[in-house]
Amino acid sequence: MRKIKENRIASFIVILLVYAIAITVGIITYNLLEFDFWLNLLLADIVSTAITFIFSLIFNNSSVYDPYWSVIPIVVVIGYSIKFGINNINIFILIAVLLWGTRLTINWAYTFTNLYHEDWRYRMYKEKFPKLYPLVNFFGIHLFPTIVVYLCMLPIAFIFNKAEDFSYLIIIGFIISILAFLLQLISDVEMHKFRKKKLHKLIDVGLWKYSRHPNYLGEISMWWGVYFMMLAVLPNYWFLFIGALVNNLMFLFISIPMADKRQSEKEGYAEYKSRTRMLLPIYKKQKNL
Repeated sequence: MRKIKENRIASFIVILLVYAIAITVGIITYNLLEFDFWLNLLLADIVSTAITFIFSLIFNNSSVYDPYWSVIPIVVVIGYSIKFGINNINIFILIAVLLWGTRLTINWAYTFTNLYHEDWRYRMYKEKFPKLYPLVNFFGIHLFPTIVVYLCMLPIAFIFNKAEDFSYLIIIGFIISILAFLLQLISDVEMHKFRKKKLHKLIDVGLWKYSRHPNYLGEISMWWGVYFMMLAVLPNYWFLFIGALVNNLMFLFISIPMADKRQSEKEGYAEYKSRTRMLLPIYKKQKNL
């Protein structure tokens, strides 16, 4: 086990097998259930998450779940495209999700070292809640993000299952999603180039010169774009904004505060924070002292 976890290629193979199993069982679950499509999707999603969780216990690494966020939406759009075919409505959602999901998955793969690597937040939870960690692990690290992603994916499911009439307004949502993809791509490339220099200080170049979290802005914008694509062709399902909203709130009240707290340990963070915006990469005018 140790040799497998230490070897990067072996670790990749393990992750691929884990997701192959989780996705296969999820697809079988979806097709066996006879509820409405949205409930089938939820239950299949939870089953796939549970399988991923089991393997995270086997390898004692909660980061086995990390690719789930980007992989499952890709599986959903491809699965629905095979089932319903591609038309002038769902082609937009297919392209947007494939670009977003592929980029995010590649970004994960680029930073993945081996099965000993675990997200710093998970290690923090282990130290902070040692006795409760099994519950935190399943409900907080695995199930909660799955529910958020599921809610974000609901507009996708409704587009494939319900949309019939095309509207050019769908292009607005598509443009938002593509811009979100580009924003994330640029910010990730800038971050990787910066880390290669090993300067051990705060990133202060490109988009990061004006925004502390341009990558998070891209993630938030992506799902609002998906929602607006759905709204263009299925206005009666306007209430499905709940997914994009919950995702928005998760970043604003959980992900960003945690990241900021960790960054605050670095020298110069207070000054950096004072001259940058939290999300929008726009110049912030400094107040005269």
